[in-house]
Amino acid sequence: MAQARDYSAFFTSLIVHAVILVGMGLIHHQLTDSQPEVAIETIFDDERDQAEFEQVLETNLEVSENLSVTSGGMVSTNVGASTSTAVSSQKIETSESLKEPEIKINAGEITAPGDDILGEDLGVGEVTGEVGAVVEGYGTAMSRISKELIRIMREEKILVVWLFDESGSMKDDQKEISENFNKIYSELGIAAKQEKKTRERDQTLLTAILSYGATVHVHTPKPTMDVKEVQDAIGKIPIDETGLENMCQTVAATIDKYSTMARKTDRRLCIVCVTDESGDDGAAVEEVITRAKRMKSPIYILGRESVFGYPYARQLWRDPVYNLPHWIQINRGPETAFPESLQYDGLHGRWDSFSAGFGPYEQVRIARETGGIFFVLPGKEQRLAGAGSNQERQFRFQDMKEYQPLLLSRREYDATRSASKFRSSIWKVIVTLNPHLDKQLNIKELYYPLKKKEFYEAGSKEVPKAIRAMGLLQKAVDILEDIEPLRAQEKSSRWRAAYDLTLAQCLAYRVRLFQYCLAMDSHAKNMPAPKDQKSNTWNVKRGKKMLPPDPVQVKLTKVSPEELDKQLKKAENQYKLVIKEHPGTPWAQRAQYELNQGFGMYFVEHFRDPRYDKVGKEIKVPKL
Repeated sequence: MAQARDYSAFFTSLIVHAVILVGMGLIHHQLTDSQPEVAIETIFDDERDQAEFEQVLETNLEVSENLSVTSGGMVSTNVGASTSTAVSSQKIETSESLKEPEIKINAGEITAPGDDILGEDLGVGEVTGEVGAVVEGYGTAMSRISKELIRIMREEKILVVWLFDESGSMKDDQKEISENFNKIYSELGIAAKQEKKTRERDQTLLTAILSYGATVHVHTPKPTMDVKEVQDAIGKIPIDETGLENMCQTVAATIDKYSTMARKTDRRLCIVCVTDESGDDGAAVEEVITRAKRMKSPIYILGRESVFGYPYARQLWRDPVYNLPHWIQINRGPETAFPESLQYDGLHGRWDSFSAGFGPYEQVRIARETGGIFFVLPGKEQRLAGAGSNQERQFRFQDMKEYQPLLLSRREYDATRSASKFRSSIWKVIVTLNPHLDKQLNIKELYYPLKKKEFYEAGSKEVPKAIRAMGLLQKAVDILEDIEPLRAQEKSSRWRAAYDLTLAQCLAYRVRLFQYCLAMDSHAKNMPAPKDQKSNTWNVKRGKKMLPPDPVQVKLTKVSPEELDKQLKKAENQYKLVIKEHPGTPWAQRAQYELNQGFGMYFVEHFRDPRYDKVGKEIKVPKL
């Protein structure tokens, strides 16, 4: 009993300090003004229970018998357009030709042109590329690509290089694309018969197949017109075990290698990249754009939508030894040059996979600036894990048009953001509350020890983190409420939505952390015996039912159930404002998820399979 009183006194003391910090803001954590890129590391090792556009292209797997030609891009008023012409802000050094370069990847999205543009043949380089063409599958995307190639072939011969991501998650996609190559070549064959210019040219189209991960592999010794050779080459694509996808380096090296060949044979070099990740070398995006523009090479990307305001998604993988589920982190965003939403969920780094409604910044910017297209592949991904993975992954074009990302270079984007007190203040909050930069913001949610002594030891490490985080959140709320008058002057719907959601989350996460402290104190005092003999851990669970402070806690903390309820309602009302002001958008979707999830915290018994301890030994988890 004495030991139990010690545990209770310890946690209650911590809660007292937490309330003081929250109520009076006495902890002075300076919000950093630095702007580091988000450095992402794995947040957890173990499995956790899982809790667009209207412009959709028709699915058509038949060979087209007519040549309706689509222009190479969109006018700059469409979704994803930048406000000014993007100019490389870096000095481009001469690269070596493609041999065995190190490489990385990045992804994005598009929108199809309107009826007033579809029939015009404006030519490559005359307009910006498309940043959100939603398709129902690879067959539809490849049909569209064939029309793009036909348009270019009216003027000159083509050398098209296909770049395939070597991640294990892409094997099924590669097979589907290989099967659809008959369609693309059949349609091009029809073009050769109907178009005089192309009929008179020999071997109008040549194709090369490359793949990449940490390095590049060439699977066609020389460019070919043979469909069977192309399909066989795709079948030879290996799985890269490093988990690296160097897309930007690969595209730059590909341009270096094949531009000379294209010039010598009087061909236009076109590049098609197929990937489900945003890659690991996004800093090189401007170098890729500069090279591609110099060669007038459009870059087409078949990829996935970004995770809303976050660099990562997770895919579910089951090991072949025990069939245990594992969440594997992949790079999938964000949709903007720098994140515009919190990387934090009130306890640790985000574990969700909510769609951004746009593609990853680097890939979308590359497609747009080079006159290419970013194809948004089918919405539902069977292996995507985490909250939001089963949510609707397409948003109506009308709802999203005014929320388009600003696709400037990172340098220009940073200058634009820094010039605004409203935007730079939100950015300060995002950086400061980034658990990938500040590891002390990661609070343990799973696998607390079952025995009281070990539970106490684990809790004594986590509760101080919660107190500190509450202090940071209080400072964040102060900053956000201070700039509230500037919200009405902000012209960008994206930044107004970012403000609204960030404020709601900071208000709500203070409540969540206070609930965590109450749950920890209550569980330490009243730890029940597990009901299931198999249970071997305690997990923190989230729910709508709030845990009220008991009389002792009220006396010590001066926080009554009425005051707690008041703070909860303030957070809930702010979430409801987000839903009302930004309907049909990722911000509203995230706000509704938070409301549905609730902000109460409590402990539940859980069985953790001890075979997870064999990860890295008997179980080798791949890097996707």
